[in-house]
Amino acid sequence: MSIKRKSKKTLITKHQTHKKDTGSPQVQVAILSKEIGLLTKHLQEHKGDNSARKGLLGKVARRRTLLNYLKMHSPDSYQKVLDANKLKK
Repeated sequence: MSIKRKSKKTLITKHQTHKKDTGSPQVQVAILSKEIGLLTKHLQEHKGDNSARKGLLGKVARRRTLLNYLKMHSPDSYQKVLDANKLKK
């Protein structure tokens, strides 16, 4: 499941650290969180879709890796990302 271009652009502008930032961990976590939400909703309706489930697990693992990186290198932005994306530790 992918998110719409316009929605992705608003996520990037909301979470970017500077004007041309499109790939910082904060932005990547926000995009992954949105995609995880969409996949979760999809899997609630289509319980047998194992390929989507595998994709969901990969996205969750990638988000966890990025969050661990942020936690080690920038605890302040880690907490901001958790609050902004309504994630719990």
